[in-house]
Amino acid sequence: MIQKFAEANYEIVDFEEFADIYIINTCTVTNMSDRKSRQMLRRAKELNNNSIVVAVGCYAQVAKSDLEKIEEIDLILGTNEKKDIVNYIEQYLNNNNLEIELDDVLHNPEYSDFGAVSYTTKSRAVIKIQDGCDRFCSYCIIPYARGRVRSRKPESILEEMKELAQKGIKEVVITGIHIASYGKDFKTEYKLIDLLENMNKISGIERIRLRFNRASFNFR
Repeated sequence: MIQKFAEANYEIVDFEEFADIYIINTCTVTNMSDRKSRQMLRRAKELNNNSIVVAVGCYAQVAKSDLEKIEEIDLILGTNEKKDIVNYIEQYLNNNNLEIELDDVLHNPEYSDFGAVSYTTKSRAVIKIQDGCDRFCSYCIIPYARGRVRSRKPESILEEMKELAQKGIKEVVITGIHIASYGKDFKTEYKLIDLLENMNKISGIERIRLRFNRASFNFR
């Protein structure tokens, strides 16, 4: 999302600084994360009472009715709307009313592709390869917030890696909601190991790291 704003010539500042627009990417894994998301949304308006406060992400996706009650929020966007966030902001500027845009992620079979994301302040970059989960565990809300398993097309992933390599990035972190399920939604057989083998052929990338929730594994 930062890259989308930067490409549209917006100035990016730290959250605690005075700004015209505050974006809070919400989480809903636990009750604590819900509470912290609400606190951050209210905090943004305290920094600038005339600012536009935007709630995006998982908590916004599953708790629209809760967020509608918070007066400080101007715009509510779900998980799939992030890629068009600048357009939604500019539409809001024309309407100036509470706006809510939520895609039905549970029944959307397509991966929401941001394209190549080259914006990074570190020597390594994060590449998202899939979204969603099909497990539907009784204690977990993730499938309802992120939808079912949807894999990003390998051509898009490899093109992003090539662009990162050209920019001098040596290490990439592969991430997603359930990356071991990558490719299960494709019509042709193409699994995580196939993707990794093709990634390993890209010149310039020296390390590929897999991020499995709380664990990570390095491949050189």
